[in-house]
Amino acid sequence: MPLFESYDRRIDKVNAALNTYGIKDIDEAKAICAAKNIDPYAICEGIQNIAFENAKWAYVVGSAIAIKKGCKTAAEAAEAIGIGLQAFCIPGSVAEDRKVGLGHGNLAAMLLRNETKCFAFLAGHESFAAAEGAIGIAQSANKVRQEPLRVILNGLGKDAAMIISRINGFTYVQTDFDYATGELNVVKTKSYSDGPRAAVKCYGADDVREGVAIMRAEGVDVSITGNSTNPTRFQHPVAGTYKKECIENGRKYFSVASGGGTGRTLHPDNMGAGPASYGMTDTMGRMHGDAQFAGSSSVPAHVEMMGFLGMGNNPMVGATVQVAVAIEMAK
Repeated sequence: MPLFESYDRRIDKVNAALNTYGIKDIDEAKAICAAKNIDPYAICEGIQNIAFENAKWAYVVGSAIAIKKGCKTAAEAAEAIGIGLQAFCIPGSVAEDRKVGLGHGNLAAMLLRNETKCFAFLAGHESFAAAEGAIGIAQSANKVRQEPLRVILNGLGKDAAMIISRINGFTYVQTDFDYATGELNVVKTKSYSDGPRAAVKCYGADDVREGVAIMRAEGVDVSITGNSTNPTRFQHPVAGTYKKECIENGRKYFSVASGGGTGRTLHPDNMGAGPASYGMTDTMGRMHGDAQFAGSSSVPAHVEMMGFLGMGNNPMVGATVQVAVAIEMAK
């Protein structure tokens, strides 16, 4: 059997990337990681256990490149891992066109640098993939940062936020938004664990205005949208509105639009148009996204369908951070 999915369409590009850094093939890449007692394959699988084989091997390739480049910090390693992820993008695909692999590396690097104070999974609790990504970050990023990174989930529905917090050991923050004054009031907080997962705050909002107020209250610097049940009702409008507010107030905010691609959900304009056919989620992501990923925030098969890896975009953020931290700590 082939080592991973779509092997024939990927391997030449993967080998070319490896050869650029003096690595013969995937076997040597695996040996380079093993020599440092790093297992990127297992880390990837531990973040999202339904990830495809190509995702796990992409992290092996990216890690070997980072080690060969002599990366000293996790942020540098994350950028190098992105080179490996990019090598797995199928030529001519949506993922290749958007340079999604490099984008993932650069996003993880932002989260590992102290300039970024708060990262938000926007509309996170409609899928467990955001929780998987948040757990990966919470368990590793602060091992190498001077100042702890604050991680939040901000999504539609207070009951959903409470349930996802309880299941994953996060801290649920119940808020009440005053529509007359625009003030956000914290009603109560409840931590469902004592470990690093409790540092992840999970918010549930009633609508876009409250969602933006949560972003403002936490001072979100970087976010990634989901592409789940309420993309037109919540996550994309929140990101766009908050970005407008940040621009008006001279505040830096980097918005990543996860999801979208050929024939994506919510009424693609013309399926017969092939690569020119986009759904509403893809279109809205273009409006606010500083970077736009390809495929689902959670479903491996849809990300693979876009020509990238079989792993949800949200858990991939956690995997990239955790692997990069392992590389820095292995020195």
